[in-house]
Amino acid sequence: MLPRLKTRIALIAGTLVLLAVMLFAWFSQHPSAPEVPAAPQASEVRTLRLGLNIAADSALHAAALRFADQVGERSQGKIKVVVHPNQELGNDDQMLEMTRSGKLDLVLTPTAKLSSAIPAMQYADLPFYFSGRDELYAMLDGEPGDILLSKLNSIDLIGLAFWENGFKQFTANTPIRVPQDFARLRIRTMKSPIIADQFASLGAQPIPIDFHATYQALADGAVDGQENPLVAIVGMNFHKVQKHLTLSNHAYLGYVFSASKQVFASLPPDQREIIQRTARDLTVWEREETARRETEFIETIRAAGVTIHPLAPMERAQFSQALAPIADKFGFEVGYDLLAKTDELRFTAMPAVSTEAAKPAAEPLLIGLDVAIEEINQNGGLLGRPVRLIARDNASIPQRGEQNLAHFATLPNLLAVVGGMNTAVIMDELDDIHRLKIPYLIPWAAAQGLISHAHQPSFTFRVSLNDTFVAPYLLEHALKTGSRVTVLLDRSAWGRSNEAALKPLLEKLPVDTVKIEWLNAGDPGTAAKIQALTRDGTQAVVLASNPLESRAVVRAMAQQVNPLPIFAHWALTGGNFWDENQAELSKVDLRFVQSILMHETASNPNLQKFVKRYRERYRLATNAPIRSPVGSVQAFDLTHLLA
Repeated sequence: MLPRLKTRIALIAGTLVLLAVMLFAWFSQHPSAPEVPAAPQASEVRTLRLGLNIAADSALHAAALRFADQVGERSQGKIKVVVHPNQELGNDDQMLEMTRSGKLDLVLTPTAKLSSAIPAMQYADLPFYFSGRDELYAMLDGEPGDILLSKLNSIDLIGLAFWENGFKQFTANTPIRVPQDFARLRIRTMKSPIIADQFASLGAQPIPIDFHATYQALADGAVDGQENPLVAIVGMNFHKVQKHLTLSNHAYLGYVFSASKQVFASLPPDQREIIQRTARDLTVWEREETARRETEFIETIRAAGVTIHPLAPMERAQFSQALAPIADKFGFEVGYDLLAKTDELRFTAMPAVSTEAAKPAAEPLLIGLDVAIEEINQNGGLLGRPVRLIARDNASIPQRGEQNLAHFATLPNLLAVVGGMNTAVIMDELDDIHRLKIPYLIPWAAAQGLISHAHQPSFTFRVSLNDTFVAPYLLEHALKTGSRVTVLLDRSAWGRSNEAALKPLLEKLPVDTVKIEWLNAGDPGTAAKIQALTRDGTQAVVLASNPLESRAVVRAMAQQVNPLPIFAHWALTGGNFWDENQAELSKVDLRFVQSILMHETASNPNLQKFVKRYRERYRLATNAPIRSPVGSVQAFDLTHLLA
């Protein structure tokens, strides 16, 4: 159908979305430790003690034992590492001082415990500062991590690597889904200005309580909730006195693996290299083991009757926005050198793109996927396993899309990849999709070549109209309003798909009935092109272009004395047309194709069910508009078809 544009609609940047049962992602590189003075070779066996605060059955302890074994093997028995878990040698502060003075050789210390001496170690405590595991690991294993570890020299330590105890999650006796849910809650925190400010910014009351007293405080109702990694939540039985768990991954409980500077200087160069390299090599394994155990902890928590809430991408975005000022507020403590380097790496990690084109990242698609996944998981998941949603932006750049696809292919338990709205990105991915045999779901892009191609069997699947039907349909309606039509096509693979779909029809029409013109991305001549159309006798326009070029066409048309009617492909509904072009749309007769009509909700039970879940999920009023419903509904349907 061809409704007039009347509802709010949102820009969809080309985004790849991963549906996976679980995600383990890591990077293995790490900066070199600082140089220390050389020492003479020693022929006798050197015994080194490694202290840590965590229990003997933890992932950290298991990795420490592997470290001891591998150092022994690599040194051919010249180094013996003895691991002391569970604070056998003292508490964190005591072991830290022992290591600084040379009385302890190696130590694994929580970053929070180092932050009094090295305030920059609060870096990983910045709430919702990192987009996810991938980005945080890349930073800790890259230049920001190098900056952090170098600061340990000032307190007589040699930084070797960043290990972990997992990402922090929220627990409470009420659901935590959006920042407003923290209002007036009493939240247990450790003694940390950043963490206290985090909860105060959300309207909660932060209450510092010793870790070992937290269970009783929760049981007695002295506090309503807390934050900790899953290993701590289960290990301290917090899940037995809390009703809700939010899988937020909002901050990181990192451990710094360091050596006494004094002890390190006394080792021969080859033994220092063995210790450095082994600590770095085991970083990936330690993180993977932590993540593996977290899936077991989640099931333990679920079995205790706790309701589990994975944060949806849009909910996470709300928290990120609400807590963004904290990084600036604590910039001097964390270090602007560190924050500046992080921003630089974020910027240089992807090619430069128009900020207009990359604005809200695939919001409608993510919403549709999120609603479907929640429904699937509430019904027991797939084969008894929960489904998780991970998103990565390809910025409408084919090369970036290929890189994302290659990354996804390395992940365990991958179910499918969901493509965005950009045909060119997916077209460039086709060979890799079929080489890797990854089911690829397409809820938006409409080029016929995305599903009609030479690859057999095909791994691309779509729920949407395609150009074979849409382009002729638009032309048919345009010809009903005038005998001369101009077709404006995006100069891309998608535009060529529309041209191919129209060719059989154009061959049957009288000469000069229809002409095709091309729109280039960012073309400054769009206004002149539209003005020329109104002069050359064109009576209607068929439009198939991306949101930015469509906006330029509509604005140029609104300036004409007699604006021509525009019959458009649904691509423009991926843009924020209603908000940005209300004045122009009041002057232009713009109609567009879509596969659903919201006013038919009452007569469509499935659509009615989706809209109800959508509004409940995002706490919208019953009359609140559904933004870009085509993308959301088709992503929802595709996910259920996959399930």
